[in-house]
Amino acid sequence: MRYSASLAAISAVLILGMPMTAAAQDAPSETGAEAEASPGAEGEIVVTARKREESILKTPVTVTALTADQIEKRSIVSISDVAANTPGFNVNNNSSGRADRTIQGVIIRGFTPSTVVATTTSTFIDGVPVSSPSALNSVGAAERIEVLRGPQSAYFGRNTFAGAINVVNKVPTGEWAGSVTAMLGTRENYRTRAELEGPIAGEALTFRATFDRFGKEGSWVATDGGTLGDQKSTAGSLLVAARPAPWLRAKVFASYSKDEDGISASTRVSAVDVRDGSGNIIYRGQSNCTLSGFNSAGAAVQNPFICGTLPSLANQPSTNRIADDYIRNFLANPTGRVLDPSDGVQGYGMVRRYFHLHGTVDIDFSPQLTGTILAGYNNENWSQFSDLDGYDTTALPNSGGPGSRPYFDFPYLGERISKDYSVEARLSYDSESFRGVIGASLLDGRNRSSIGGGNRALGTTVFANGGGTDRAKTFGIFFGATYDLTPDLSVSAEGRYQIDHSYAYLTRPGAPVEPGLGPLLVDSVYKNFLPRLIVNYDFAPNTMLYASVAKGVNPGTFSTALLSASETVYAQAIAAGITLRVAPEKVTNYELGVKGRGLGNALTYSIAGYYAPWRDQINSIVVISGGDSAFFYGSANSGSVDLYGVEAQASLRASSLVTFELGGAVNLSHINVFKNNSLTTLSGITDFTGKEQPNSSKYSAVGAIQLGGEVRGWTDSSWFGRLDWNYKSGVWSNQANIVRTQDRHVFNARAGITRGIFSIEAFVTNILNDKKYVSVYDNFMFTPSFQYTSNYTALLVGLPELRTAGVQMRVKF
Repeated sequence: MRYSASLAAISAVLILGMPMTAAAQDAPSETGAEAEASPGAEGEIVVTARKREESILKTPVTVTALTADQIEKRSIVSISDVAANTPGFNVNNNSSGRADRTIQGVIIRGFTPSTVVATTTSTFIDGVPVSSPSALNSVGAAERIEVLRGPQSAYFGRNTFAGAINVVNKVPTGEWAGSVTAMLGTRENYRTRAELEGPIAGEALTFRATFDRFGKEGSWVATDGGTLGDQKSTAGSLLVAARPAPWLRAKVFASYSKDEDGISASTRVSAVDVRDGSGNIIYRGQSNCTLSGFNSAGAAVQNPFICGTLPSLANQPSTNRIADDYIRNFLANPTGRVLDPSDGVQGYGMVRRYFHLHGTVDIDFSPQLTGTILAGYNNENWSQFSDLDGYDTTALPNSGGPGSRPYFDFPYLGERISKDYSVEARLSYDSESFRGVIGASLLDGRNRSSIGGGNRALGTTVFANGGGTDRAKTFGIFFGATYDLTPDLSVSAEGRYQIDHSYAYLTRPGAPVEPGLGPLLVDSVYKNFLPRLIVNYDFAPNTMLYASVAKGVNPGTFSTALLSASETVYAQAIAAGITLRVAPEKVTNYELGVKGRGLGNALTYSIAGYYAPWRDQINSIVVISGGDSAFFYGSANSGSVDLYGVEAQASLRASSLVTFELGGAVNLSHINVFKNNSLTTLSGITDFTGKEQPNSSKYSAVGAIQLGGEVRGWTDSSWFGRLDWNYKSGVWSNQANIVRTQDRHVFNARAGITRGIFSIEAFVTNILNDKKYVSVYDNFMFTPSFQYTSNYTALLVGLPELRTAGVQMRVKF
């Protein structure tokens, strides 16, 4: 019954034939050099889903494109904004006791990765891989954002198991142009942005430079009066494009960003009452059910928990945030750290630095044959320090021993350095009836991380613990061939032969952690062929039907902590199913879709259905053995899931003044096999058959009405008004499907007027001030005796951005 309204909304989308998937967007014409090369009708969007420019309505791949106009009018500046505006797309931001943008796991079609640091979807800039979705923040001027669904291994390679996100830069022209933008909003929201492009040597050498600074005060106020969710970012980019000859084109793009965030906008919904030494409740439990589970010895126990839909908060968010001598001494100590303390966070919060560089060269050997070389480099590091207990614990006496502070606390540091480089070379052939590509690629990435903290004599005896280096080296040879059997019928055969070599290295002892790889602990090599076959048929002049089958592989991993575990913990981990080497997970995706135009090209639409059996699913397993160092994490190929659904989208330009947009997705899942000792001890459930995937919305939709036209009596002027609706159904916290978040309906409005080079806009986001949680993750309530950590006793929830209003002004020149 709780889904009846959602079903009705999605059914209306599908019955009306307003399909969503790869759909074309609103009719305003494109901008930039790539739009000029558009092979389709006026206003059609060009995408590069198959490493060549194609009209989105002629591309037999499920891809949604957000244009530059939509990016601006919807104020899309982050991966979370992309997810909110794209049905079938969720972001999980829960990690290390925080729910923020430190680590953001992308989930498409319910392909929830085993952990938030794992991934089933990769991000690219101009087709070049980037290390994390945070790279989106540093793209200064995007022509469009392409969201590709289903396995994209044939063309995009590693970690495109569920899909890929490709951000395409605008190409600078040979004319001088620029803009300066300033935004001010409630809760100290601000943004300043500058953009300049022009010729260096006529049209043969051009550039675009951007600078962006953003900041906001958090929406939520903690019990100490401080805010949660403060953010600040500074980013800059430079793109240089060269065309020294008609047959030669080259681009170099570089970007840098720095994020400085405060305490995350997150809190805990507890299943137990936490009391101080006098028996007073300092954090109220909200348990509404009791689960029949097991303790560590296997005996039956009754576990209080929260079932059904998550309730609203019974406790005002609270946290420990004071950076006293314990905190300062700890954060100043380099022992076990992968970052120098001066580069790390200086108190509670997060600091991230991201640098990206890539270059591309295109050579036209003939009108039909083009050679392309791409090379990229990424360097990302972040440092976050959080209050892992997640509430104000100053009323709890400490039993940490000598050197500890007088009250209980559990501050925790996490740091990571990610570096990678990639190179790709390909040849593309395009004739009247045959189009093909063949190429090779190499990606070499390394990650080093460290964690540490706790309650016992923080800053005196407990320091960060370097976790070693992980390395992934992937080599692939790929091809794609499309042949037109008739003017209306085409067949495409694509594939990639991929070799994944994964390594795990032991950290060398020292203070701080040395930058070398260290001794090799374990490595594995996996070889796979990943094909895709597509048939598409134009059964009407403006309508295409397509069918495809594709295979995808997600790289395996290691549970290296087994190598240093005690005999007792090792035995518990093996009994829970954890393995040292975890094999790659596999999927076969079957898809059928239709897309086209109607009503005199005023209507564009697409609809697609898919079925994707996911096998050898990698799942994270937590072993809890009691005490304050009780958590052992590992992985195993312990799952099998069937995913299937329907995605649809449409845009209708009803008149020169009015455009309607509507899209929706139904993303269903059916767990066949799943094992997780932690969930079994909590709930008593041993058979998870028929359960649904966590952290993914079953139903989602977007809708918009946009009005606009010329201003009467004013020359060189225009106005617009836009109302957007974003809907996501609630998500389960885990595969046991015990508790889920509430459905979210978010409405945003924006209106503006332009005259000549000046424009002004007003906006309101989250008009109805929806306060429902944006994410959920199983967690614990920490106390001095750790009596509530033998099983999950809380849910860590992400809190939404509340209603924000503001004004934006721009000058173009």
